Amino acid sequence: MPVAAFEVIRDNISSFLGGAEVDLLPGDAERTPDPTSFWESVTIEERPYSFKAQRKALAFTRSEIAFCRELLTAFSGLYSGFQQEGYAAQFRTALLASIMDITVARSLRGNHSRGFWPIQQLIQLLKSLSYQRYEGKPATTGFLVHRTTSPLINALFHERHHTLIPLQPPEEISPDFFCNPLPYRFVDGTNLFFVANIQMQVTGVLRTSATATHNDIERLTQREMFSLVRRAGKGAFAVTVNKVSEIEVLTSPARLLVRRKGAWSIFDPDIFRSFLAGSIDAASIDELLWTLYALSKERNGTVILIYNRGPQKLNRLKKGSVGGDDPISKLLIGRVQKRSVSDLKQAGLLLRILSADGMTVFNKSGKLMETGFIFDTTHAREVVIGGGRTTAASAASYFGKVIKVSQDGPIDLYQDGQLIYRFG
Repeated sequence: MPVAAFEVIRDNISSFLGGAEVDLLPGDAERTPDPTSFWESVTIEERPYSFKAQRKALAFTRSEIAFCRELLTAFSGLYSGFQQEGYAAQFRTALLASIMDITVARSLRGNHSRGFWPIQQLIQLLKSLSYQRYEGKPATTGFLVHRTTSPLINALFHERHHTLIPLQPPEEISPDFFCNPLPYRFVDGTNLFFVANIQMQVTGVLRTSATATHNDIERLTQREMFSLVRRAGKGAFAVTVNKVSEIEVLTSPARLLVRRKGAWSIFDPDIFRSFLAGSIDAASIDELLWTLYALSKERNGTVILIYNRGPQKLNRLKKGSVGGDDPISKLLIGRVQKRSVSDLKQAGLLLRILSADGMTVFNKSGKLMETGFIFDTTHAREVVIGGGRTTAASAASYFGKVIKVSQDGPIDLYQDGQLIYRFG
């Protein structure tokens, strides 16, 4: 039964959707309109089924919905191909091992019917490389896959002051592409990238300009590569294996598919914009959300409260400060208070502030109210018990929107004492 087979991948889909409840129901199920639910009909072996996804407070983004549709198409095709007697266990194994990889490749292929297999081969190659070590260090690399002509892509590089080292004749991306360690030791996926067309022929190596990246956050979140992907033809993408052995796929509009701890997740800015809308100004949201990803990638933990009340009431919630009464701490904190998220980022201070101990508090205007703040959890009506950051995040979320980044990578969104979304 398709419903029983769906159980095998339920947890993977739920995790990809940030912890949403997901289900596959036989027939055309009765649907109640709800902005936080997503329904999709799918036909499997000429029988109708209904896929449902639902989560608290957050509506699903267009990227998430498009990904789920590709996944259901892949699920239907796989199921139909494994229906001979005795193949049930093999089918469940194939689903568990491959369904998310297939869906990622389908979503990157887009409307190009012949693009699936080359993309899938590249993903499998980079999955293998993510386990590779050289002299004790993880292998890293990067590819820019364009969908425009060579003259146009070369003109783009010239305009952005990048350098292209051409490779003639082009080299096919084959399973033994990285047999020699030099390609992944030299082309690191930070400022050196292989340039390939959609047939996965490498035509050169791109060296990005030293002036393209202005601060640590833009470097960690590959802002320059996002700019190139946006202009490298519809459906272009970049893919890297980073220094913590994760696969990052950069698409346009700017979002990331991330393979972390053996599972795929989506970092979709629209999810964070939806969560923070109305609680802080829009400019601060965009600066903040990419900083969150940088912290997650670097494995730096933090808790951020977007406080929705006055400064006098905030003082009542304060149990202490990480710096205490130390005069140097007071001086340093005083120098950054009342500065905006954008200002702190441009000054190179935002990442340092957020990666320090204690909670960071911003007001609705995006101005810093407190850093190193120790929240008094006794003021919360109810608290989710866990580690120090989890308890503080849950308690503080009664007084505004809260974002927690764990030291092992996940980004959690809290509202009214409850975890409503998790990335990674």
